[in-house]
Amino acid sequence: QVQLVESGGGLVQAGGSLRLSCAVSGRTFRIYAVAWFRQAPGKEREFAAGITWNGDSTSYADSVKGRFTISRDNAKNTVYLQMNSLKPEDTAVYYCAAKPGNVGITIADFRSWGQGTQVTVSS
Repeated sequence: QVQLVESGGGLVQAGGSLRLSCAVSGRTFRIYAVAWFRQAPGKEREFAAGITWNGDSTSYADSVKGRFTISRDNAKNTVYLQMNSLKPEDTAVYYCAAKPGNVGITIADFRSWGQGTQVTVSS
């Protein structure tokens, strides 16, 4: 099993920045990619950003591209999400998740999930 623990959420004003961290432990050898998802009240969980475990490839949702940056430090088994130019619509619980295998990047492909960290952006 893989365990993930998110941290770094909080309350910021629109235009501000936050950096989320996801500490990964357990059977990390099985991990192909780690991604950040987010879920706002009344909405489905959606993909925000993803990165291969070796850091060679990244992917972003159109809604965050150009504002968010995902990165990793494999020595620390930690994945980061730097969020800049935050907007009220970024308000959500942010989850990190890990997936095995290199085929597809759908939510069903991610088998291990953290507990989430709240990000609130005020206008």
